[in-house]
Amino acid sequence: MVSEQKQQLKCYSNRSWYIRLRQSWSLIPLCTSLAALAMGWYLPMSRFEDPLENSLDFFRSIDKDSAWVSHREEVKGAFVTSWDAYTKYAWGQDRFHPISKTGSQMSPDGLGWMIVDSLGTLMIMNLTTSLSEAREWLQHSLTYDKNQDVNTFEMTIRMLGGLLSAHYLSTALSDVSSHNDHIYLAKAVDLADRLLGAYKSKSGIPYASVNLGTKEGLRSHADGGASSTAEATTVQLEMKYLAFLTENEIYWRKAERVMEVVDSHRMQDGLLPIFVHPDTGNFHYKEIRLGSRGDSYYEYLIKQYLQTSGQEPVYREMWEEALAGIQQHLLATTKHSNLQFIAELPQGIGRPQSHKMDHLVCFLPGSIAIGATEGLTEAEARRLPSWNSKKEQQMQLARELMKTCWAMYAVTNSGLAPEIAWFNANDDDGIRSSSRPKSGDDKSAWKKDLIIKPRDAHNLQRPETVESLFLMYRVTNDPIYRKWGWKIFQAFQKHTVVGDGEGYTSLQDVTTVPAPQRDNMESFWLAETLKYLYLLFSPREFLPLTEVVFNTEAHPLPRFKQTRFQTGWKRRIPS
Repeated sequence: MVSEQKQQLKCYSNRSWYIRLRQSWSLIPLCTSLAALAMGWYLPMSRFEDPLENSLDFFRSIDKDSAWVSHREEVKGAFVTSWDAYTKYAWGQDRFHPISKTGSQMSPDGLGWMIVDSLGTLMIMNLTTSLSEAREWLQHSLTYDKNQDVNTFEMTIRMLGGLLSAHYLSTALSDVSSHNDHIYLAKAVDLADRLLGAYKSKSGIPYASVNLGTKEGLRSHADGGASSTAEATTVQLEMKYLAFLTENEIYWRKAERVMEVVDSHRMQDGLLPIFVHPDTGNFHYKEIRLGSRGDSYYEYLIKQYLQTSGQEPVYREMWEEALAGIQQHLLATTKHSNLQFIAELPQGIGRPQSHKMDHLVCFLPGSIAIGATEGLTEAEARRLPSWNSKKEQQMQLARELMKTCWAMYAVTNSGLAPEIAWFNANDDDGIRSSSRPKSGDDKSAWKKDLIIKPRDAHNLQRPETVESLFLMYRVTNDPIYRKWGWKIFQAFQKHTVVGDGEGYTSLQDVTTVPAPQRDNMESFWLAETLKYLYLLFSPREFLPLTEVVFNTEAHPLPRFKQTRFQTGWKRRIPS
């Protein structure tokens, strides 16, 4: 990262100077005059025919945005409350149960689940004392040398991704950590070398699990031994960045091979069934969905293309093909409000849709937006020769799907979304998306169209909607996405704080108030949900989308160009 970008990250990671200034209103007249004089040294004098008035305009713009900075601080406060409760009652343990004030482990000695997953948020929020304690624990207490079976995907996105992101941020945000060393990278290399055992299948598709101690890959105990398609194809950002850092090509090749195998089948319209077998590389069953077991395959198509700065056009081609397939086969509209949503195909393409959408699918609006603009703002992207009507239509689809994800929150009594929503859909599912009427904002109509079944009414503090709100705001600059994000955060504040105020927890039923609480705080509440809300209310120059790509656990990794070895591969021509 260039030094100028480092300086921006340092600046915006700290409490903004202008907020401190606003706390001392008596200094405003003096500071505005000084600001006008100071800026006059390096800006054209024509800009300062009336220096005082120009400087006042500058401070008015700051004042207009100060509410969002205040909201960012409130999000930070929620993180501190959650983190402090965890450190007080469950330090070093993988799970935290904030109501009973206990912790639990995922292995006898723990895997660093909660701490490692939170490192990046600690750095981004500039929580230096807490970060120092976390780093100390990581250095002296965390080891992956243990006889323990773990999920390959979860260990990759949370632990390996968390360590690699911490390594990146400890350099990019060097004033946040005084420990600008290689402890995070060293732990990442040790973990990745153990995870490589999962890739020792006949096909190259990773096994669902791996034993960290023996480095032996293990087939799933369910689904005929097949691995989840999403899990097998959502390890690439992490392994490729590690290869880039270490110059060890094996990480890259193992992850890249997975993509080549799944694509070699050239499934219809880029839509993949949700299970693939590590022995054969063949897909099992026909079910296609963008919810669980399917979601992040599509997310990582466009993110792999962005990670290597366009060096691997094969992934953009696969993304565009899949997105067109989604629009053709999965996109549906509701009867009363014309909300667009992503249905499922339980029996594959050509068979009836299931009008069900997981909250997990709400990653899609943000992915579509960064796919269309490649991280630029929409206004910037429109000025490029490459902008066309297809990208315009994709942005419209992103807006419509974002509204649907917001509706999943707006229709409940608690203001929080269920895990799964069902929809009253139109029968004319064959209408192309470009011909569909835009959805309205009539919440009474939304309530007619959204059905929440009791078994699906829980809320696990998931991040996908606020992730897309963050990305959509950065791309469109439309304040509505910040406003929706703020309402969602307020609902979390109201309903998920435990009774004594020490921690936040997941919910059993979002349709009732008071919402019955579960006794569990998910690690992605710290790693993703609060991080994305914090970034939503932060200046857009902080971690700009043109410089970073977020893995599926919200761990930011840098975009780079790789010149050490050949990248990409050629797709098979369909027979």
